[in-house]
Amino acid sequence: MKVKFNSQADLAFKKTLYKRVNDYFSENNLSRHHNPGMIFKTIVMLSLYLVPFIIILTAGFPVWANYLLYFIMGVGVAGVGMSVMHDGNHAGYSSNQKVNRWMGLTMNMLGADAYNWKIKHNKLHHVFTNIYNKDEDINSRVVLRFAYAAPLKKHHRLQHIYAWFFYSLMSLAMVVGDIYRRFSYRKKGITNLPVSRYRKAMFWLIFSKAVYFFALIGLPLILTSMLWWQVLVGFLIMQLTTGLILAVIFQMAHVVEGAEQTLPDANGRIEESLILHQLKSTADFSKNNKWLSWYVGGLNFQIEHHLFPRICHVHYPAIAKIVEKTTAEFKVPYYVYDNFSDAFVSHYNTLKKLGRVKV
Repeated sequence: MKVKFNSQADLAFKKTLYKRVNDYFSENNLSRHHNPGMIFKTIVMLSLYLVPFIIILTAGFPVWANYLLYFIMGVGVAGVGMSVMHDGNHAGYSSNQKVNRWMGLTMNMLGADAYNWKIKHNKLHHVFTNIYNKDEDINSRVVLRFAYAAPLKKHHRLQHIYAWFFYSLMSLAMVVGDIYRRFSYRKKGITNLPVSRYRKAMFWLIFSKAVYFFALIGLPLILTSMLWWQVLVGFLIMQLTTGLILAVIFQMAHVVEGAEQTLPDANGRIEESLILHQLKSTADFSKNNKWLSWYVGGLNFQIEHHLFPRICHVHYPAIAKIVEKTTAEFKVPYYVYDNFSDAFVSHYNTLKKLGRVKV
């Protein structure tokens, strides 16, 4: 079913907000894209991923030390995904689309697939935020229930306890599930590439996976004294660290108390505008925590990101002040959790409620 928003609703609010944000950039003579701080962050995040791996391959450290380095790699992978790849695939990193493409392709260097991610995130999540059966981020997966419209099973009563284990598998699921996902998107008609382009894209997807696994698993087997199972343990440490970080950060922006899960009517219509829908289904958290904001690529400013996805996240703290002021004037929702702990507890409570409440 095709979902349609009311494009004629909330026009005054939308016009005022967009004008104020545009004026901010023009009056301060600022680019909407990267700045020197963003370039520095890119170098740091890529180094957190690559430098520990180079040390593993060359230093000959004991296995326990290598495991610590794999953990740091996991922190780096999450950092690259949130702070570099994310902006690149939203075309927000640079005004140069070639630069955006290369930054977006860091996703493939992390083992996942940039093309799949753009479909799942840009085309489905950003347009149909928190709409069950449209936004894949809240569709039920394995034994987890994220939407009140999803079927409720007995085991969901414990999901607030076991969810964290499955969250840690998020990165690994992307890495190993991309080929199936590409087939699935084509079968569902979400992608409609010509046959020749589709085959070429599939070839490059499989090739990038082969290069990734050879580098991350093959090279340690060849160049270090680690046994095969020790290499696999290290690889899993990296993946589980990445998955847990990514899942928690993303979930605290949408699966929390306050964030709504709107459903379209029988004809696929939603009476509110897309901009109001984004505000109702999204929450900010820890906006004053500068270290967290730096590491997670401004994803704690999730409202601003959904309203202005093509603006580099380094500008979100300033934009957030404009958004908060304008929403207050027009009396529209603006959900904020002041602290990380508040958002975390809210997500925990929401998971618990989702495991027991049937709508």
